[in-house]
Amino acid sequence: MTGIIEADYVIVGAGSAGCVLAARLSEGGRFKVVLLEAGGDDRPTKNLGQFASNLMIHIPVGYSSTLKDPKVNWLYQTEPDPGTGGRTHVWPRGKVLGGSSSINGLLYIRGQHADYDGWRQLGCAGWGWDDVAPYFRRAEHQERGGCDWHATGGPLNVSDVTTKHPVSDAVIEACEQAGIPRNDDVNGSSQEGATYYQLTVKNGQRCSAAVAYLHPAMSRPNLTVETNALAGKILFEGRRATGVEFTQNGVRRVVMARAEVILSGGAINSPQLLQLSGVGPAELLIRNGVQVVHDLPGVGENLQDHYVMSVRYRLKAGVVSVNEQSKGGRLAGEALRYLFQRKGLLTLSAAHIAAFCKSRPDLAGPDIQFHILPATMDLDKLVNEQKMELENAPGLTIAPCQLRPESRGHIRIKSADPSVYPTIFANYLADPLDQEVAVAGLKWARKIGQAPALAPYVDSELNPGGEFSADEQLLAYARLSGSTIYHPVGTCQMGQGPMAVVDAQLRVHGIEGLRVVDASVMPRLVSGNTNAPTIMIAEKASDMIRQAARAPVAA
Repeated sequence: MTGIIEADYVIVGAGSAGCVLAARLSEGGRFKVVLLEAGGDDRPTKNLGQFASNLMIHIPVGYSSTLKDPKVNWLYQTEPDPGTGGRTHVWPRGKVLGGSSSINGLLYIRGQHADYDGWRQLGCAGWGWDDVAPYFRRAEHQERGGCDWHATGGPLNVSDVTTKHPVSDAVIEACEQAGIPRNDDVNGSSQEGATYYQLTVKNGQRCSAAVAYLHPAMSRPNLTVETNALAGKILFEGRRATGVEFTQNGVRRVVMARAEVILSGGAINSPQLLQLSGVGPAELLIRNGVQVVHDLPGVGENLQDHYVMSVRYRLKAGVVSVNEQSKGGRLAGEALRYLFQRKGLLTLSAAHIAAFCKSRPDLAGPDIQFHILPATMDLDKLVNEQKMELENAPGLTIAPCQLRPESRGHIRIKSADPSVYPTIFANYLADPLDQEVAVAGLKWARKIGQAPALAPYVDSELNPGGEFSADEQLLAYARLSGSTIYHPVGTCQMGQGPMAVVDAQLRVHGIEGLRVVDASVMPRLVSGNTNAPTIMIAEKASDMIRQAARAPVAA
């Protein structure tokens, strides 16, 4: 073991939350901060061995490559899932500075105001919409300009798509015809409606949490970033966290925390590290040879994720979709366009059109989200091999997911070795309500696809196909064709009661000097993509931490 490092705050995980915390806590120079990241640097110039992988991080359309690249991606795999035909599902998670914000689909969605009011009602004081809205605004630089709902001047750049598409334009009109209104700002006063997604992109390049927050802070003398540093366990004196043991390039090292240890590893790694360190369900820890520090049964439970399905259409001959733009001479032209203009196909995100609607008219807000793109993947390879390979013929994908699933899974260690991946039990579509909403989502997708506005473009439905019409047939299709949309949360849930892991200040129950700050603290999954809410959580947590230390709070 090499010499011991000392800091005021030790942050484990340089993802969406960890990058924010490292930047905010190191502001002003008062605190010494050490940030541990198990992956490598995200900058192409810093690691020639990962040059191609890192280059793909920063080109927006490169997400289709990074989602399957083990150099920057943990590529976890679930247990066989009973609700989805016994299939396993690959769960991409970022293994690089920026974490999953460096490999995600770049979509900026905050969720509904009611999501956060619901957290407050579950016992998370200070987490209602009025409490969290200022932190969304503090994080944001909205290229459209400031207004009642948005702000400029924040680190995270939020921009409109650089290139629209005639089929995507027609999809918005089709949504209106189907009963989903046009809404140019689904992150404003109301989420319901259809529009082009806004993206975390700046000047045609990905604006990850590393780009937005960490890179500008890395020159500070009071911030140390350790890459390729796999945390093995939290160190304790009694029930107080005092440091972290980690392995870097084969050498075991220790960093001690004078003030706090903060876990920001995400919904998989934060509960895993707690369990490896002796904080979690006692029976599980003992079974894996881990000495129990604190029996906390909720660690790793309450796992939630968005499960997405797709209705796919073949477009008419002569209609150009992303499929053709991504091949041959057209792709070469798009590459030149990106090189000189930072526009076009290479700035594409995981979806063009966002649409939010209700599965039942009596609901207070939408419970279905669509990711819609004028493109189709090879469905067999996507479902069976989880490979994103575009088809040759023109296509359109309308992909619904249930926003607030009731099914719950778990994360549990299966070894005391931190390099051994934990058990991930997703438990998709276990709850009857989730099954009903999945069917409703597919029906809505068909309603959009069959609207008059798309008639000039759509030739036929590829999947599910006309033979799937009854509810039980559509549910069977949902079970066998859907998968994760990469939004796991909830495994260190905030709140009160026997299954809560952290309190409303994100402090681990029963332990001193230890917090969790990432998507794992969400008691319930938000109604949308999780990157922006995770950054918000970290912005708010940075104020909590500085206030606890009686330090000045950023304006």
